[in-house]
Amino acid sequence: MAYNLLKGKRGIIFGALDHKSIAWKVAEKAHEEGAIFTLSNTPTALRFGELDELSKKTGAEVIPADATSVDDLINVFETSMKVLGGKIDFVLHSIGMSLNVRKKRVYNDLNYNYLQKTLDISAISFHKMLQVAYKLDAINEWGSVLALSYIAAQRVLYGYNDMADAKALLESIARSFGYIYGRERKVRVNTISQSPTKTTAGSGVKGIDGLMDFTDRMSPLGNASAEECADYCVVMFSDLTKKVTMQNLYHDGGFSSMGMSLKAMSMYNKSLEVPIDLDEE
Repeated sequence: MAYNLLKGKRGIIFGALDHKSIAWKVAEKAHEEGAIFTLSNTPTALRFGELDELSKKTGAEVIPADATSVDDLINVFETSMKVLGGKIDFVLHSIGMSLNVRKKRVYNDLNYNYLQKTLDISAISFHKMLQVAYKLDAINEWGSVLALSYIAAQRVLYGYNDMADAKALLESIARSFGYIYGRERKVRVNTISQSPTKTTAGSGVKGIDGLMDFTDRMSPLGNASAEECADYCVVMFSDLTKKVTMQNLYHDGGFSSMGMSLKAMSMYNKSLEVPIDLDEE
């Protein structure tokens, strides 16, 4: 059911790749809620992804860009304002990549060139995005900027590696830039800490299936899906959340507040084996 929450609003959605992408789901929901927007991803992603399909479905123009390039980001914002007929009301940053994870470099044996790329792509690109938008005065008052994060920014999760550092930086940027953008332009900046989600990128995290099973058992409401995350993003883009800014908002079925659940404890107890005393056999 659509509520016309974004009727008349203009946006930019960074990071949609294929049907598994949260950004893809956000684009579909934003379209249903009446928004017009542009889509952006790297030229490589455009070649290997399915963005043309999403573009046709939502009527959104695709603007290729490397989110780590200030010049590319300037082009995205300027072209979007031209194509959409005015300043922007919402922006989604759904970008993350770690070569250390891809190359199976563990956290205590990182390649530092890879680490720099992880931070630049997954977090510093968010600062560049905000700074470009601020300098161009590209976002309307009461506009909303969101970036997708994960609880590994606060807690150690096996296998998440240097992406945890990137998410911590991402959330810090949202707070620091959110203060300035709110004070000067009445623009809100937040991050959404989503349940582990089996996107194309998420599938590369070691042990993702076991992690998702564990978090689902730990969360009183269960894991939040990509579609449910898209619903939350739409609400955060809407005028219903005009005074929410500089927040890291957990969207994880309650996992972030849990210590141990009945379901998780039951599974843990089942895994315990009583050792066999060979002398008694």
